[in-house]
Amino acid sequence: MRTQELTDDLALARTGDDAAFTRLVEPLRRELHAHCYRILGSTHDADDALQEALLRAWRALPRFEGRSSVRTWLYRVTTRTCLDAVAARGRRALPMDLASPSHDAVVGDTPLTEVAWLGPYPDEGMEGGASSPAARYEQREAVELAFVAALQHLPGNQRAVLLLVEVLGFSAREIADLMDTTTASVNSALQRARRLIDQKVPAGAQQETLQQLGDVGRRDVVERFMSAMEAGDAGALVALLTEDVTWSMPPLPHWYRGQEAVMNFARAIPLSTCGQWRHLPTTANGQLAVVSYLSPDGGPFEAWSINVLTVSGEQISEVTSFLGREHVEAFGLPVTYPEE
Repeated sequence: MRTQELTDDLALARTGDDAAFTRLVEPLRRELHAHCYRILGSTHDADDALQEALLRAWRALPRFEGRSSVRTWLYRVTTRTCLDAVAARGRRALPMDLASPSHDAVVGDTPLTEVAWLGPYPDEGMEGGASSPAARYEQREAVELAFVAALQHLPGNQRAVLLLVEVLGFSAREIADLMDTTTASVNSALQRARRLIDQKVPAGAQQETLQQLGDVGRRDVVERFMSAMEAGDAGALVALLTEDVTWSMPPLPHWYRGQEAVMNFARAIPLSTCGQWRHLPTTANGQLAVVSYLSPDGGPFEAWSINVLTVSGEQISEVTSFLGREHVEAFGLPVTYPEE
């Protein structure tokens, strides 16, 4: 949007023009939504937070003095809205945050509904580059599961500071103004946040691995996973997994680490007793992903999960199966397998 158009729309929006406000916000909606997800760890929570933030921005627009850009101001409102949500709801978790891995397959595992679980993120349309030359993480890299899961271990203010600096490229002075604090406080929070993230996030982003695999390699990993699951082929599946592979299935609390434990689970449950599977390839959290559809009794194949795959070389090192039709719906994907 050109500067004059932006100025004109801002003036109109201040008078209560809904269309002008929409034109101001729409180019930033996708990145603001991703910012909400990174802080909150849930697409649903991100939807609610962004809606609330834009409502707050609309109500506060007459008081916007223009001392910062509209983008910076919207990030101010959105970040504060997300921090209010963090204070009210706490952090989100994956099964490995709660207990040690299980060696034997847990048949009849039941959802742990009292836990706020981390959810997957539909990354279609997200830009791959950094928002600013000062940013350390690329946009897709900053929604990878390992990164977002690690963020959940930080207090809300440290999450916000880290994201505003490392993902969005804001300066410490800008963030101090944005969060009504001091530059010294921002730098202190950033130092503590970096220390924890460096401990919890594996070296080497998925983006590097996926780029090295190329289109053909990425497609091969996904097709081999789908084929092994649909055929119930334990040998084909184990050949695709690294020695230290993990498999988790939120909201189920039990999870598995290592080829032996993962294959013990896979042979006992998804490859034999669940029913028939169909799959569709997709992407989530900047990573390879597969949508699973299950027919337990010969009927229609209904949406079951979004499986986010973490890859190492040409193998899968982590499967995170987010169980629930609601995740598939949030991705805008069919809830019944589209038979040809």
